[in-house]
Amino acid sequence: MAEEVSEDGLTDSPKRGPTLSTSTSSFEALDPHDPNLSRLATTMFQKTADYLLGELTVTQEDYKLLEAMNQATVTKYSDMRQIACNVGRTMSELNDKYKSLQPYLDQIDQIEDSVTKLEQAAFKLDAYSKRLEAKFKSLEKR
Repeated sequence: MAEEVSEDGLTDSPKRGPTLSTSTSSFEALDPHDPNLSRLATTMFQKTADYLLGELTVTQEDYKLLEAMNQATVTKYSDMRQIACNVGRTMSELNDKYKSLQPYLDQIDQIEDSVTKLEQAAFKLDAYSKRLEAKFKSLEKR
């Protein structure tokens, strides 16, 4: 395998010292591998994969939760809209009933005024009759 030398004089071979490799592996194909290093690299890649899988799973679960919350919100707003429509319709019906009862309510107010005036007249008449009775008794005693 041919060595590639960069402008800085650095090579791609781990046997020749510090390198800046652009390849996907820092090992030469025919170099013997350290089994401990291979095991550690495999463990590192497995743990990195597990971590990334966990992060992606959490993100996916977050999106599922947001979707469920949005669906619940849509349902709640739909229910609230239905309730608001029912309240509006009921208010309109009550206003119509109040308008139809308004003449009777006006008559009740007039009757109440008349009863109040009649009550005042009855009190005056009662007071007058008591004075008259008192005068009659005083005349009768003489």
